[in-house]
Amino acid sequence: MIPHEEKRTVKWFLLFSYIILFGYDFFSYYLFPNFIAHKDIVPPRFLYLTYIIVLLLIPIVYYLNKVKKQFWIKYVFSITYIITTFAVELLTFSRKDDYTYSGNIVEVFLILSLPLFINKRYFWIVSVGITAKYLLLGIILDSSYVIIAIILITVLSIMSFFLLVRFQGYVHAISTSYDNQLQGIVKGVIATLELKDPYTRGHSERVASYALLFAQKIGGFSKEDLKSFYYACLLHDIGKVHIPDSILMKPGKLTKEEFEIIKLHPGVGAEAVKNVEGIKDCICVIRSHHERWDGKGYPDQLNGEEIPLLARVTSIADAFDAMTSSRSYRAAMPVEEAYQRIIEGKGSQFDPMLVEEFKKVFPIWIEFHKKYQWTKQWELPKEVEL
Repeated sequence: MIPHEEKRTVKWFLLFSYIILFGYDFFSYYLFPNFIAHKDIVPPRFLYLTYIIVLLLIPIVYYLNKVKKQFWIKYVFSITYIITTFAVELLTFSRKDDYTYSGNIVEVFLILSLPLFINKRYFWIVSVGITAKYLLLGIILDSSYVIIAIILITVLSIMSFFLLVRFQGYVHAISTSYDNQLQGIVKGVIATLELKDPYTRGHSERVASYALLFAQKIGGFSKEDLKSFYYACLLHDIGKVHIPDSILMKPGKLTKEEFEIIKLHPGVGAEAVKNVEGIKDCICVIRSHHERWDGKGYPDQLNGEEIPLLARVTSIADAFDAMTSSRSYRAAMPVEEAYQRIIEGKGSQFDPMLVEEFKKVFPIWIEFHKKYQWTKQWELPKEVEL
């Protein structure tokens, strides 16, 4: 699921979960007895334990949201709720002759909301978890009443599963169509850049490939993250369309004024694609790939870890390809010399930690450099295909 959609879905999921939990219990134990049934109904002895636990989840949910781990929120809430209600019901009914509790409205909501997350693993964890809860309660409390709850859960789970499969089909079709359109746009932009500056033909693709290999080596990125990163790398020099040909293709050394114009391209490029879905989450790659670890880069003079990690990765990939490919003002240098210059830039131009990682990924880059077909048609790598 697209990250911002996951975030929005989780927000509404939690909101309705809390409303249903507190609203249904308030109606069942206070409003209904007093104004409709006109008799007292005593809440389960340990009911308030459930309230305390789910309220304690709020700071955890806030933290996961802050660190952009919204994906885990639904797991934390659902698993915690299932375990808590299992303990509460076990404590409540362990001293009674019969187990007469047959389910609750929040569990029904959990089952019915499963298709919203388009995630089969989450579906099985929740549906099997709730079923296992009632089976264990039935065994421990020696009660046959759990059969009612298990039948209801099974029926609702089957309905949710069919909806989940249908939703997954729709999302896959839409995602494939969108991805094809985005690829077409990126191809067109790259072709335009290469027509404007033939000396950089293939540069965007090679930088994106080097950077992708580097990011995979570092690890910790989802497939969606890698795809967004790859597209952003392909477009890292899009701002050069703003630079006059006389400067961009000048065979000699640039004047100070001309270099100031060159320095505008990261900001121009970032502004141009800031609202493009599939790229905007990695807009920092376009804006900050010319920043330096020592703060002497451009356009924002960021230094150290102020520079986004993926922009630091792209900076090394961009520098390596620039040195190992021919330009209007010089011939390509050997890869060994380019390697040495990257090492020499440790702590000044480049992130020291990433330079150490660069040493590990360098053999893979050499293999790519040797096998690169300089006249081949651009295509999306299999590593980031849907």
